Amino acid sequence: MNTKTIFKVAGIALLVSQLIACDDKKDEQTSSDAAQVSQTKNSVQLQDTQQAPVTQLTKYNIYNKEDQAGSLSVQQSGNVYSSDMELGWNNRVVKIEEVITIDEQGYITSQTVKGISAFGAPIDESFSQKGSIAQWQSTNEQGEEKVDGKKFYVSMDGTGVANSALLKAISNSKTGKVDLLPSGEAGMIKLDSVTLNNGQEDKTVHLIGITGFGFSPDFAWYDDDYNFFATDGGGWFGVIPQGWGREHLEQLQEIQKEADNQYLEDLADKLIHTSEKPILVTNANYVDVISGKLVEEQSILIQDGKIARIGSDIPAGDYTQVDAQGKTLIPGLWDMHGHLSKNDGLLNMPAGVTNVRDMGNTHDNIVDIERMSEANEILGSDVYRSGFMDRESPYAMKMGKTVDSLESAMAAVDWYAENGYPQIKTYSSMEPAWIEPLAKHIHSKGMRLSGHIPAFMTAEEAVNAGFDEIQHINMIFLNFLGKNIDTRQRLRFTIPGEKAHELDLDSKEVNDFMALLKEKGTVIDPTVSVFRSLLLGEAGKVDPENAAIYEHLPVTVARNFKKAWMDIKPEERDAYNKSADAMVAMVKKLHDSGVTIVPGTDGIAGFTLHRELILYSQGGISNADVLKLATITSAEVVGNEENVGSIEEGKQADLVFIDGNPLEDMNDIRQVALVIKGQNLYKPDEIYEEIGVKPFTNSVDFEL
Repeated sequence: MNTKTIFKVAGIALLVSQLIACDDKKDEQTSSDAAQVSQTKNSVQLQDTQQAPVTQLTKYNIYNKEDQAGSLSVQQSGNVYSSDMELGWNNRVVKIEEVITIDEQGYITSQTVKGISAFGAPIDESFSQKGSIAQWQSTNEQGEEKVDGKKFYVSMDGTGVANSALLKAISNSKTGKVDLLPSGEAGMIKLDSVTLNNGQEDKTVHLIGITGFGFSPDFAWYDDDYNFFATDGGGWFGVIPQGWGREHLEQLQEIQKEADNQYLEDLADKLIHTSEKPILVTNANYVDVISGKLVEEQSILIQDGKIARIGSDIPAGDYTQVDAQGKTLIPGLWDMHGHLSKNDGLLNMPAGVTNVRDMGNTHDNIVDIERMSEANEILGSDVYRSGFMDRESPYAMKMGKTVDSLESAMAAVDWYAENGYPQIKTYSSMEPAWIEPLAKHIHSKGMRLSGHIPAFMTAEEAVNAGFDEIQHINMIFLNFLGKNIDTRQRLRFTIPGEKAHELDLDSKEVNDFMALLKEKGTVIDPTVSVFRSLLLGEAGKVDPENAAIYEHLPVTVARNFKKAWMDIKPEERDAYNKSADAMVAMVKKLHDSGVTIVPGTDGIAGFTLHRELILYSQGGISNADVLKLATITSAEVVGNEENVGSIEEGKQADLVFIDGNPLEDMNDIRQVALVIKGQNLYKPDEIYEEIGVKPFTNSVDFEL
């Protein structure tokens, strides 16, 4: 979904980034899924190619950080392309088969896409154009349009082969742009070229970005004829043809990373407004998140990035003046469950999310993001890193450190401690017997331990063994809904979906567990919004978790909110809907029981945090408490409450101007009119317009 980059449109690079964006929303491929894909494969007949000789067959390797994660094959027979992709990680397998026919200009005349998604939902999509009539249909949508000129259909799923056709269509266009179906416009940016040698041949490839698909260009490598060659998925996954090794992929990755960085740096130069003078905010009504009260009619003086003075009698001076009349100021918000990419700041900063705890990433990527954010080379929040660890197994999530013994796990902790990580997050394949000694070792380093509850272990056992924090609301329910559950698999979604609503939240066993969490000081990171998206998603219907932002997003992004992620049967729908509501009720139960909860996303940056806070409010937590959880409480959990998390003299200037009052209506949290972070000022409407998002309100103006 990510959640991050979460929305692919037909391209392999975007497909890869979508699939890895979200931490706890992936599952195993069951035998029934495999059977369905087998049936799909038999049903995809290359009728147009039976008479045509095969002119090209290219096979690709898809690599994760440590080994091979999948494969892609593309076969061309005349003007017909057939492709087959399989990608697996952490016991999740995506299988997609695609057939497209293109005309001489590169436009698609017919297309079929079939397979199985990461959550088990079927993929079945088709498009055809006959004369001036274009028709498309999938499990999620259907449409028809009379096409006066050329338009390029963008499928909701795919292997990426269509991107090559799109580039050919763009190259043949007189304007350098192509109209898209169902809506939108695509173009391309050519950035760099390189010639590779594998000992047998030279290959010249070009780095090209496709614009119009999402919030930023989709960069990948193509040959002289616009055939896809390779891409880097931000260090998570990489794709390159067989016959070319990881060393070639790494060479291209470095160049692609530099190009990505330069693109984002150019945006940062345009969108970050840095004041060389002190900043004076006048007519400020701000929320004291510690007391939960609104402090009215104050001026706030910011010098050297810190709040130097708050009062009504600040002397005149040479300031950058900002009038906060009619707005409510809150401290910068915290996303306590991010998986950052370098472009996430384009969504976080206009949403007022000035602090992000990253809950799993590659070391090189998160260190780069942290450095570039601090240097204003990209739009970015303050970063708090969590080291990621999983045990070697067929289900392992190979993103941070993959260990095969308690000793190697402790060595990984030592490495993370030496490299400045204050926290360790473990994943589902960890050995339960390791948790207690591992927790002691982590605590001896002054670090915290959090994570998924390991397979065949209960949350209560993990807390007693030393867990300081639990990720995801489903893990709380699973403590009661069954013992010895293999949480590496889809059961961690289906059991809560089927049974969460049956749990009596006022029962003795639930109250006893709440008391244990409070006694131990265990923190819960619920990510409830993203779980509700999983449970409530229905094919062809807008995800209710994202309905409020649907019309604000680029069409090619918004379409993805009409997908069903899980294969939920009609007879199961009522139970899943009730369980989605039960998850919000559990968050309220935790809060009322004195258990610390921290809001996080694990999904699309910025927008998901707003929804998380709105859900807390709708569930019955007071708006004042919700704002407290999203600010000073989160700062306390990461141990930096002395410097950030509230609007107080001496603290870092993290100010979010809300057009409305979230103490009265939490929905106003989306109406961000200005963000001040240190000496930087950010105009949300300006940032949103740059990435194709319809602004939620007008920004407060100022003069530097």
